[in-house]
Amino acid sequence: MKDLVEEISIDAWAISDIINCYQDKKSDYPELFEIVKDYDLSKPNSKIPFKVYVELCNWIEKKLGRFNLIKIGRRIGESTYKLMIDTNMVNPESKPLEVMKALVQMVQKGVHDPRRRGWEIVAFSEKSIQMRKTQFFNTHIQVGLLDTLVRKCKVYGVQVNLVKEQANGDDFDEYLITWL
Repeated sequence: MKDLVEEISIDAWAISDIINCYQDKKSDYPELFEIVKDYDLSKPNSKIPFKVYVELCNWIEKKLGRFNLIKIGRRIGESTYKLMIDTNMVNPESKPLEVMKALVQMVQKGVHDPRRRGWEIVAFSEKSIQMRKTQFFNTHIQVGLLDTLVRKCKVYGVQVNLVKEQANGDDFDEYLITWL
């Protein structure tokens, strides 16, 4: 995987969203903050090596557990949605499919990968969307991200289920998002 992420970078705001979840625990988790010490996170659009994202996620999963990654995903979902609104990619009346299309575009802009990996919409219906993750995003963060983005569409009963998983031998992680 190391060779696969070397050529990829991510916007600093995403890294800030992760690290800011633990700002009040800086003295408890010095190893976590050590990972980002050499990077300027004050400029949201500055490029940070993707390996920093991977290292942060791995540390959090190992030391704090998967639920922490879902919480981080929700925070990233809030920031992502705000950025989508601020850049007129979506509006408060947008439907889940419109928001997922905006996510596909946003990742193409915010993750700098020569292979253009990110997100794909596999299938959709009136009450569901299946998304394929082709980038090395943390599996659990994406649950929180997708859940938050779809909830912004004023739908209820949102569920995000991992229906294909690389960890189980599938080519990609795929998430089925459903709502009432």
